[in-house]
Amino acid sequence: MAIGSIVMWLVIPAGWLWVGSQLQQGATPTLGPYLLLLVGIPVSMVVVAKSLARLDRAHATVTGKQSRQRVHLPWHKSMRGERGSGHQRTVLDVVMIASVSLALLAFGVWFFAFAGSSMPT
Repeated sequence: MAIGSIVMWLVIPAGWLWVGSQLQQGATPTLGPYLLLLVGIPVSMVVVAKSLARLDRAHATVTGKQSRQRVHLPWHKSMRGERGSGHQRTVLDVVMIASVSLALLAFGVWFFAFAGSSMPT
């Protein structure tokens, strides 16, 4: 699942950008490669996400953890706190939260430490 999340957040966008760059000829941009990226990236991410969900269900079946304990995540709680959300935390939840957190951290480090300013000096 960790490899799948890396594929989803890094390999798919970089791969489609490479494909789009190979289709672009000359210095003047055309609409074709942009449309290919606009459709290709989300469709590929949906396919990988569905595969990860299937893998998570298979993992739950093999390990016998279909009757997982309910965990009340903070963003699923009611503002009044009357009842739980009913959402069960899975391995896929943990992996995806960790991968998105690491991606945001890496972006923040790159943006503030290495990106430089685009403003003229």
